[in-house]
Amino acid sequence: MKRNSLGVILLLVFFPALLAAQTGPELKVYISADMEGLAGVVTRAQLGPGQFEYERFRELMTSEVNAAIEAALEAGASEIVVADSHGNAQNILVDKLHPAARLVRSWPRPLSMMEGIDATFDAVIFIGYHAGAGTPEAVLAHTFSSQRILWIKLNGVTVPEAGFNAAIAGHFGVPVVMIAGDQTAIAQTRALLGDIEAAEVKQAIGCTSATSLHPERARQLIRERTRAALARLKDFKPYRLTPPITLEIA
Repeated sequence: MKRNSLGVILLLVFFPALLAAQTGPELKVYISADMEGLAGVVTRAQLGPGQFEYERFRELMTSEVNAAIEAALEAGASEIVVADSHGNAQNILVDKLHPAARLVRSWPRPLSMMEGIDATFDAVIFIGYHAGAGTPEAVLAHTFSSQRILWIKLNGVTVPEAGFNAAIAGHFGVPVVMIAGDQTAIAQTRALLGDIEAAEVKQAIGCTSATSLHPERARQLIRERTRAALARLKDFKPYRLTPPITLEIA
C-alpha cells in the first residue's frame, strides 16, 4: 500500500475521534424565564397584556434571555431550551428570540416553569426571578400566586419559586448555576443552593420600588455571569430532596 493511501485511511479513522476530543462533550442549557426580576420591573404596569409598559418589557425580557443564550453559545452550548414561565407564558417575542434556542410556551404543562427539563441537560439558568411570598425588600415578591399562596414548603423548608424549580431540576440531576434578579431573590436562592453565579440587575427598595441597572448593562452582566457559571460547572450540585418528599402549601 502506498504511503499516501495509508495516510488518507488513518486520517479518516482517527480525525473524527480527534475532533470530538477537541470539541468536548455536548453542553445542554435550560433557561427558565420570569418577568418580576427583570431590570426595570417594579410594578404590575410592566407585567401583563393591556398594561401600559407590558409590550416594552416583553422586548426587554426577550433581550435578557438572549443575553444568557449568547453567553451559553460562547461557552459551547449545543442545545438550549427556554421556558417562558410568566403569566400566560406567551411573553417572549418568538421572532426576536435567538434562533439557536427552542421555546416552551403557554399552559398547561406538567412541569410548569420547568417544562422541557430532563436528565440530558447540564445546567439551569433562571432569568427574571423574584423572591418568595412575604419577603421584605424584594420587588413583587410572591410564590406562584400572590392571591392564593402564602408559602410553600418542601420537606419542611420554605422555598421560593427558584427553590421549587431547582428541586424539579435536581430530580433529574441538573444543577441551577445562575440566577438574575434583585439582591433579595439572589440571597434567598443562594441560601438554598449555595454559591451559584448571580446577575443582580436591580436593588429592591420595597415591594414596588427599586434602583435598576440600565437594560444594556443588565444584559452585559447576565452574559458575564452566565459565562462564569458555565466555566465552573463542576462546582455546582443538583438540589436534591431526600425522600419521602413532603409538600405543604398555605
